[in-house]
Amino acid sequence: MVKPEEVDKAYEVAKQRYAEIGVDTDAAMKELEKVPLSVHCWQGDDIHGFLFPNQELTGGIGVSGNYPGIARTPDELAGDMHEALSLIPGKHRVQLHAIYAVTDKKRDLDTLEPEDFDYWIDWAKQEGVGLDFNGTFFSHPMVKDNMTVSSPDPKVRDFWIRHGKISREISNYIGEKLGSQVVNNFWFPDGFKDNPIDKKTPRLRLLKALDEIIKDPLPEKNTIESFEGKLFGTGIESYTTGSHEFYQNYAISRNKLWTIDAGHFHPTEDVSDKFSAFFPFGKGLFMHVSRPVRWDSDHVVIMDDALIRITRSLVRDGYLDRTHIGLDFFDATINRVAAWVVGARATQKSLLQAMLAPIDQLKKDELNADFTTRLIETEELKSFPFGAVWDKFCQDHNTPVGFDWMNNIHQYEKDVQFKRDAKLVH
Repeated sequence: MVKPEEVDKAYEVAKQRYAEIGVDTDAAMKELEKVPLSVHCWQGDDIHGFLFPNQELTGGIGVSGNYPGIARTPDELAGDMHEALSLIPGKHRVQLHAIYAVTDKKRDLDTLEPEDFDYWIDWAKQEGVGLDFNGTFFSHPMVKDNMTVSSPDPKVRDFWIRHGKISREISNYIGEKLGSQVVNNFWFPDGFKDNPIDKKTPRLRLLKALDEIIKDPLPEKNTIESFEGKLFGTGIESYTTGSHEFYQNYAISRNKLWTIDAGHFHPTEDVSDKFSAFFPFGKGLFMHVSRPVRWDSDHVVIMDDALIRITRSLVRDGYLDRTHIGLDFFDATINRVAAWVVGARATQKSLLQAMLAPIDQLKKDELNADFTTRLIETEELKSFPFGAVWDKFCQDHNTPVGFDWMNNIHQYEKDVQFKRDAKLVH
């Protein structure tokens, strides 16, 4: 157990070190407090949801592993998320998918009603968190030949258009009930496994369907739409209908948000370089923080070089006020609550490290073409004691410091998760 006085002592040393280069550590921590993360619920139950809990995952999505303690009911998932949020400093948000509706009525994705999410609204009020939303356009019999809203079959298109419209109604309802804007994210798994002859027509169908989904205006104080592209997916390796370029252009032309998922790009692409190219034209971003490993796009987020570049760019260029940051990963080979906490704390640490820099001075050096000083300063900053500031941030928010939160996870496993039957509850 880390002693509070040890944290305070280390922080005072770090505070002085940073002050010598003109960085106010107290101000940096206050800035970090203002950045809520949108934590994704689907890590807790391997994307089963509660509408069709035993339905096979499709749409290029797969979860590996069978670590014990999976959440099987709304109460279990809510309990697991409460435990995770208690170990993440600050106040945050939670992302839902449409399949997490809680209702005793027979529903399909195109017949959901906003009241089917009252369970989560009541829980969010109790937790003091906001909610974000995602329509579920995968793992359903109406995904035909890897197509949803871009399908040549009008029955398939109409089904998913109805679901898209309903997802907007649900998001508006949640936002109204909570008094907090809901980001409603759209991702479609449409594409072709092998080379298509006609690359134009599916995208024209997609464009028409999207315009139909969003044609009725909704108050942005309640909800706003965001559109997420992808490089490729399992089963659509050769052609992704909703490519990055498509959705970037769509978001700009329709005054909506563009979703950048860090796991949806080629491994050699620098995702952080896209922000400054988009923001002069776009309304804002929904940043899905994930970690690609080879062909998988959704490993648990760690504080790696890619994440550090993402957070540095958002902080240094002042884009945080126009960026919603969400998590998006799933791993069933480890404790699922721990996965949430690892990913969220890694993202917060990366943001804090980016904030603990003499940004104005670095920009001045660059403007004066003093690249020698810029290089020296950025390299020396890497060994500055930002970890002591992070520990202080955790302590000030009554969350465990350092390795201590592992004890909470092990105790929660013993008392709650390991007592669950491995089978899903209908």
